[in-house]
This record gives sequence, C-alpha cells and structure tokens, in this order.
Amino acid sequence: MIIKIKVKPNSRENKLEKINDNEYHADITEKAEDNKANIELIKLLSKYFNISHKNIKIKNPSSRNKIIEIN
Repeated sequence: MIIKIKVKPNSRENKLEKINDNEYHADITEKAEDNKANIELIKLLSKYFNISHKNIKIKNPSSRNKIIEIN
C-alpha cells in the first residue's frame, strides 16, 4: 500500500489525520533534524496501522510531503 503524508514537524503533539483513502496529515513533536521526525513518523504509523515498524518505508525522507510504502 502506498500513502501520501504531509508532515508538520515540531508540533505540540503526535497525531495522524486521514484526509482521504491514501492521503494523511501528520503532526510530529520532534524537529526535522538528524532524521528524528522520520523515526517518530514511523512509530506513529506503526501504532496507527497496528503493524511492525519494519514494514514501513519512507520513499523521500527529506521532503515534508512524504510517500510511504507499507507492506
């Protein structure tokens, strides 16, 4: 499954909001440095979809508009 996520780092809380079937908006508390926001996003997605973090891959880690592959 491929989904698109617009990420807002350095937010007050971690939350994931579904926009439509394959688009989401994520607020992440971590800053976008040293890959911290991406790691936190993977944790949030694994909890939301109830899957292992090993099944989640970020295709474009440096962009705020991320393409995520979930196996």
